Amino acid sequence: MPTYFNEKSQTWYCKFYYRDYRGRSCQKKKGGFRLQRDAQEWERSFIRKYEGSPDMTFSDLYEIYAEDMRHRLRHSTMITKEHLIRTKILPYFGDLPISQIEAPIIRRWQNEMGAFRMKNRKGYSQTYLRVMNNQLSAILNYAVRYYRLPSNPCHKAGAMGKKAAPRKTFWNFTEFLTFLSYFEEGSQAHLIFSMLYYTGIRIGELLALTEEDFSLNGSLVSINKSYYRIHKKDMVTPPKTFKSERVIALPQFLGEAVCRYLRQRKPGSAERIFSYSKYFIAKFMKEACVVTGVKSIRIHDLRHSHASLLIEMGCSPLLIAERLGHENIETTLNTYSHLYPNKQKKLAEDLHDLYCVKSPNRVK
Repeated sequence: MPTYFNEKSQTWYCKFYYRDYRGRSCQKKKGGFRLQRDAQEWERSFIRKYEGSPDMTFSDLYEIYAEDMRHRLRHSTMITKEHLIRTKILPYFGDLPISQIEAPIIRRWQNEMGAFRMKNRKGYSQTYLRVMNNQLSAILNYAVRYYRLPSNPCHKAGAMGKKAAPRKTFWNFTEFLTFLSYFEEGSQAHLIFSMLYYTGIRIGELLALTEEDFSLNGSLVSINKSYYRIHKKDMVTPPKTFKSERVIALPQFLGEAVCRYLRQRKPGSAERIFSYSKYFIAKFMKEACVVTGVKSIRIHDLRHSHASLLIEMGCSPLLIAERLGHENIETTLNTYSHLYPNKQKKLAEDLHDLYCVKSPNRVK
């Protein structure tokens, strides 16, 4: 593994051949190293990474994994993943060769994450611990599939955290009307919260809406993009999933409110119709909760509130899944199944009435 000294810059450089993913021989040169051993280590790391050796470090594997995933995942999703990995996983596993990461090491990491406490003495939630563990497992599965790692040690180490999230917080219809009374009817804030509650769309989907997304009479709204702001830049991307692209029917009163609002704007404007940011919407929401005395919930909980309203109205899980843009009906049932037992008493009464009317052998 020869290295060379650049007399002019007084630094070391390496120059070598390696085989790329197609098996072709390629030359690589890298300079600017202060020490000879730094140049040698960089060369070893590069070869391990590009020739797919299971002796590559976890950090090297992660760089390959992240570059691949950036072409397959939404930008916002990738940013969230990268933050979690760089702060919770790389500090522990980064310098280890992936072939040396075994179940006992993963168990010790799991125990440390589970025991971690912040300044307010709170630890990570069970669902967040589960996400951490799943992300580590996903990266090691990537090594198994593409870089000759014999098996994923996460499978032997076992799971961390819990899959089931706590029961969702939501407002009933009366609570929402009390909250909404804080805003002047016809105002942008009044319409924003009405759209979120009566349609169940995500905040990013709402903030991406333009005038052309509504039908002429305001009876339909097309959800076909999502807005978010990251690093002081506005981003508009396709919806979260394939099923998230959908058309939602609006109740007449809401459609009329949308039409009145759009008439106040410049005709044919292609700009987003709601100018507030998520931060300001959350601020207005908190302020209204304090004044009206309604319990405080998150913006996303308005989506859960809409689902709860539909369940109380007797809508089928399939219809709710279509309206919310869930990828499959199992997502809807897993998320809102705890709301359905409220109907058990009515169901039992209906079965009893049916038995009394139809059964010829009923006990009188």
